[in-house]
Amino acid sequence: MIKYLIIDDEHMAHKIIKDYCDHLSNMQLMKHCYDAFEALDYLRGHQVDLIFLDLNMPKLKGFDFLKTLPDPPKVIVTTAYQEYALEGYELEVTDYLLKPFSFERFLKAVNKAIHIKDKISSAPQQAEISNPGKIFLYSDKKHIQVKMDDIYYVEAAGNYSRVVLRDNTIMVREKISDMLNKLSSDYFIKVHKSFIVAREHITSIEGNRILIGEHKIPIGKMYKNNVLELLKGN
Repeated sequence: MIKYLIIDDEHMAHKIIKDYCDHLSNMQLMKHCYDAFEALDYLRGHQVDLIFLDLNMPKLKGFDFLKTLPDPPKVIVTTAYQEYALEGYELEVTDYLLKPFSFERFLKAVNKAIHIKDKISSAPQQAEISNPGKIFLYSDKKHIQVKMDDIYYVEAAGNYSRVVLRDNTIMVREKISDMLNKLSSDYFIKVHKSFIVAREHITSIEGNRILIGEHKIPIGKMYKNNVLELLKGN
């Protein structure tokens, strides 16, 4: 039995979530909480397996509440605000549901919370990603062979692209859109209109930027979904 808590200041949101959960035989509602402090009081003496958490609540916001929990259960965020999705995945929430959400989308999130799967791919796939091959890049009137796993990131520079490698940097007379077509989508991801980064070299993701070693790469608003899919393991 999955014991769950609903934390939301809207009565209609409670009704929708409970109605959805009532269709699932293994879900047990423990308490309706209409602000974060009410939830904190309950969690001091009780344990739950799953929290449905709204973000925009009075007194204490959803993510601020989540940061106070030393060992939080699985959390599914339910909100009307998409702009907080990246912060949610940084806090390791299980899923992020944008209101209004369908039962099918809700069920997908619950199944994900209940059956968290190991995201590690099969060995042959890992071998393919960890050894992406080589590529020829034309720079300074010559074709240079580059190992793709030596590429940290690519930055647009007008009609050129700046390719930052493990040991050096080269300028290539190709637009970043052409570079994206040359690079494997299993290994590289576009995170900004002017930046492509290598997944394997990402050190951390902090707010609206990606760190690769000492390099700081911005995350563009139009490309946040790419980063979210990366955080989800897709």
